[in-house]
Amino acid sequence: MSDNGALRGVSVIVAGAGLAGLSAALDLLAMGADVTILEARDRVGGRVWTIREGFAEGQHAEAGGDMIDETQREIRALTESLGLKLSRILRTGFGYVRPDASGRARIVERKASRGWDRLAEHLSELTRRYGLADQRWDSPIAAELARQSVAQWLDDRQADKELRTTAVGLRGFFLADPDELSLLALVDQFAASDQPALGQMYRIEGGNDRLTSALAARLGDRLRLNTELVAVSHRGRGVRANIKQARAVSQINGDFLVFALPAPLLRRVPITPALPAQQHDAIARLKYGRATKTLLQFSRRFWRAPGRPRAFGTPLPFGALWEGNEEQRGRAGILALLAGGSASNGTQAIVAKDGVPGLISALGWLGVDGAALMASRQVVWEADPWARGGYAFFDPSFDPALRPWLARPFGRLFFAGEHTSVRWQGYMNGAVESGRRAAAEIEAVHRLNA
Repeated sequence: MSDNGALRGVSVIVAGAGLAGLSAALDLLAMGADVTILEARDRVGGRVWTIREGFAEGQHAEAGGDMIDETQREIRALTESLGLKLSRILRTGFGYVRPDASGRARIVERKASRGWDRLAEHLSELTRRYGLADQRWDSPIAAELARQSVAQWLDDRQADKELRTTAVGLRGFFLADPDELSLLALVDQFAASDQPALGQMYRIEGGNDRLTSALAARLGDRLRLNTELVAVSHRGRGVRANIKQARAVSQINGDFLVFALPAPLLRRVPITPALPAQQHDAIARLKYGRATKTLLQFSRRFWRAPGRPRAFGTPLPFGALWEGNEEQRGRAGILALLAGGSASNGTQAIVAKDGVPGLISALGWLGVDGAALMASRQVVWEADPWARGGYAFFDPSFDPALRPWLARPFGRLFFAGEHTSVRWQGYMNGAVESGRRAAAEIEAVHRLNA
């Protein structure tokens, strides 16, 4: 981050104290800006949330953002700059589980990467054409891909059961089912030079919330919790924000404002003058995936076996699962289950009918017999009033030409959040990058107008 005093005397309001807002605020502060950061929750971190309460042996697990990929440089650099360490996890990669002919879940004797490889092969001609357009979302090639769902593409190709099952399993990655997900989003993923979830993975030692807590500590009393942004007016040389604390509404003023809110919350904030039509439409049309994260602590780590992965993708109602705390000591261990798309509804239905034991019975293929459940927590992100979903995804109704508008500044308003990232949309790294980008944009605009 720059430390040049370029924004000395400039005031900036940052709405949202997730990773994007905290990262933006830290850079702005380093540039000399007077920063006020608003957060509607009673905690920082947003969708980064480490849960410790209720787990035995001092263990913890991630209810939200979990894994950090080796190629995600911004979050890794930020972590290191704050004196935090990363722990390597999931060294054996992901396996795959699917129903057999009788409907019973079975571990497939191959790695999940085979499914990725088969999808990549079937998508190769589309990724080639997409590459001819430099992977631009404003190209006619992207527009053609975008209007078709993954499910329609599978039907057109008369895809076999294995390919369809793999695509369903990807709802743990995209948080969307094949009939919800734009084919462009899938092609774009496979056109990337590196494929996430296949390289080395890490967590922050002591919990991912150590990063957000360290950022918040640097901000001190500039951070206002339990403070909701309810309206914004930007005219002339300043911005006025209406904020709500308990039932009291007041105003604060600044030179610039950074929106670091999920799109479902951003579109509820009246902005005067209104955003350009394209920007309004981009924010209004963006979908957020359903996501239920379940954390199950058992008396022993029964899922560990020689040669067996500690993470699995599945097309089953409980979604993907992995060891949620393998870097922590103790005989006990935590399984993390992420149910995306319709699996989120499936997981909730299982728990509503049979409670947590219903989920545990669905894990019989892992050899759960003899292990006692010690604690459990479940977070339904689409039911969270300050998130309204896990993270963004693109469906066939989203015009890809609108995507750049998600991150485009408008006057004295700037936009951050994982949904504004191009390469790392949906990731913690995308949130960090977007926050730092918004701070750099404010510096650039201020210099241009000086």
